[in-house]
Amino acid sequence: MRALHTAATGMTAQELNVQVISNNIANMRTTGYKRQQAHFQDLLYQDMRRSGTVTSEQDTRVPAGIEIGTGVKAVSTARAMSQGNISPTEKDYDIAIRGEGFFRIEMPDGRTTYTRDGGFELNAEGELVTKDGYRVAPGIQVPQDARSVSISAQGQVQVLVGGANEPQDVGQIAMSRFVNKAGLQAIGDNLFLETAASGPAIEGQPGEAGFGNLQQGFLEEANVNAVTEISSLIAAQRAYEMNSKVVSAADQMLTAASQMFRG
Repeated sequence: MRALHTAATGMTAQELNVQVISNNIANMRTTGYKRQQAHFQDLLYQDMRRSGTVTSEQDTRVPAGIEIGTGVKAVSTARAMSQGNISPTEKDYDIAIRGEGFFRIEMPDGRTTYTRDGGFELNAEGELVTKDGYRVAPGIQVPQDARSVSISAQGQVQVLVGGANEPQDVGQIAMSRFVNKAGLQAIGDNLFLETAASGPAIEGQPGEAGFGNLQQGFLEEANVNAVTEISSLIAAQRAYEMNSKVVSAADQMLTAASQMFRG
């Protein structure tokens, strides 16, 4: 019976939906996380009677045909790249992006990755790095005798060294943005890779046209709304239950038909 296969595709789709929602909820406290949403499409249809079929010599036609659907399929788990809330941390090397753009991160294998997680630290050489030790592009080194560090909204890093009263420039934080940022590939560790879908990185600096600015001592929270995710989870669970009931009903109908033929 076709209903068994159709309902099975529905159960598979809702299982994927629950997996996506659970990942969103698990990352509610992940800095810079962008929530995902599962999207679906209906599968091919079997035409039992085509619309517009001629029904007489006077050219009368069927206004609506009979199309039997075969189920549903998942097509994407797109990310909502909206701005998350900005929360204070009071740490000198925590930086939040307000607006468009990503920090550029240099990986040990030579690749460039991108992130919205601005929770940075200094390594043993005084370089600005991620929590995993990956260098923040284009490479910023803070002197060991720096008394204080200031990062402007435009990404300019200045320090007070020794007994000096005038700040010293030590670097400029770079940023990148994309035509289709939802097309970036997530690789874990709050990092993204450029893809053919995202388009090439557009490089620039904070505050320039098309780029957001920076806020020192703050971090961007995940853009996950707990109420929305719980509501979506309940809806997905109900859809799964209804599809399982269709499977049960189809099984009962097959059993009844089999018993009739045997009788």
